[in-house]
Amino acid sequence: MKRTYVIKQNHEFRRLYHRGKSAANRYLVLYCLKNRLGRNRLGLTVSAKYGGAVQRNRAKRLFREAYRLHQDEFKVGFDFVLVARARMLDASCGDVEKALLKAARDLRVLAPKEGETS
Repeated sequence: MKRTYVIKQNHEFRRLYHRGKSAANRYLVLYCLKNRLGRNRLGLTVSAKYGGAVQRNRAKRLFREAYRLHQDEFKVGFDFVLVARARMLDASCGDVEKALLKAARDLRVLAPKEGETS
C-alpha cells in the first residue's frame, strides 16, 4: 500500500489552483498536478460558508474515506486537492466515492487496471 502525504501549506494549495488541472461535478472539485516526489499528496478544502464545524468535518471525513478506499487506483507522483461543494451536505459516502472517481477519470489520473492499455 502506498502512503499518501498531506498538503498543509497555503502556497502549495495556491500552486495547485493556478497551475493544476481541474475537474468538477456536483459534489466536489478535484485539482491535480504532477509533483516529482514519487508519492501522492492530498489536500482537503471546505469553505467556512459550507456550514458549521460539524458539517465541514463530515465533508473532510467523506473525502478521506473515498480517497483511502481507492488510493491504490491513482497514479503515483501527483498532488491532489479536493474542494467541497455546497451539495455535498446531503451526499452519502457512495456519492462522494463515485464523484471522486469520475473526476479522477476525467483528469486521467487513475492508473490502468491489470490487463488494460492506456
